Amino acid sequence: MENLVQVIQSVKLDDENDRLILLDQTLLPNQKVFLELKEMKDVWDAIYHLRVRGAPAIGIAAAYGAYLGTKQSGAESYEELYEDFQKVKEYLASSRPTAVNLFWALDRMEKRFKKEEGKSVAEVKLALRDEAETIREEDAKVCESIGEHALELLKPGMGILTHCNAGTIATAKYGTALAPIYLGQERGYDFKVFADETRPLLQGARLTAWELKEAGVDVTLICDNMASIVMKEGKIQAVLVGCDRVAANGDTANKIGTSGVAILAKHYNIPVYVCAPLSTVDLECKTGDDIHIELRPSEEITSKWYSEPMAPEDVKTYNPAFDVTDHQFITGIVTENGVAYAPFTESLPKMFKQDK
Repeated sequence: MENLVQVIQSVKLDDENDRLILLDQTLLPNQKVFLELKEMKDVWDAIYHLRVRGAPAIGIAAAYGAYLGTKQSGAESYEELYEDFQKVKEYLASSRPTAVNLFWALDRMEKRFKKEEGKSVAEVKLALRDEAETIREEDAKVCESIGEHALELLKPGMGILTHCNAGTIATAKYGTALAPIYLGQERGYDFKVFADETRPLLQGARLTAWELKEAGVDVTLICDNMASIVMKEGKIQAVLVGCDRVAANGDTANKIGTSGVAILAKHYNIPVYVCAPLSTVDLECKTGDDIHIELRPSEEITSKWYSEPMAPEDVKTYNPAFDVTDHQFITGIVTENGVAYAPFTESLPKMFKQDK
């Protein structure tokens, strides 16, 4: 069987036709549809409505979007082009408030833009395309490195619990939390993966279970509130999750429900590993209290996945997209440069200093 990670590229550029090509993750697992986006409002909409999701994939999409939006500019000077670039950057940055990769990628595109000062408009546009492609290529290498480091923490035959989707469709390739699972699959580790459904948007059910099953991985889907019993029954030996932002003290923001999983794992003495590229680590953010948590629409809870509403009409809802896992519940943060352990205020900065 051909491995899924070799055949699915969820974000790609069609430069010839000025299109951003995205796998619409909202339609999985029933339909595999690739969107062709040209207008910036459609790119913004795809990010906001989670058609593209996963911190690295959002960053890649934003980088391509910034390039395409600037490419469409009719500016005749570097200064005019920079003004147009700024408008595109600010617009795309307004789509999601929590995933640091969105802002990281857009800031990186701006740095490349400024580096090209004095060059022609055409040369600047080509440089932006090059930077966006580099971001995608680097992410693929980062994911593989994270996978290798995480795999060293695991043993063949382990039961692994994961929450949300941190797989190949959320990144350039391999994923973050799923990277060691894919590498283990290639090397005969025979992992038994338990995927939380991840309410209310069901990324675990629709996405993680789908892509792991497609890749031939032994995967079992469970409801979120079943995590405790599978841990108690001894089915889980490690928890692997992705991350949207890491604070300097090791607090991590990830899909809602991650914090509860980590607390349960602590109770059952199961290690929790957060797989996070360094682009997700925000050393300027002191603790998880400084992370802005996005609130999502009520219908995601009350009616989105049902043929008829499953809650009283006009009932009040509270729908945070993320929660923050306190660093005390995290065994290690796996980056492309190695594994950071507590105290994270000391170990995380060292990850940036290592040679890549």
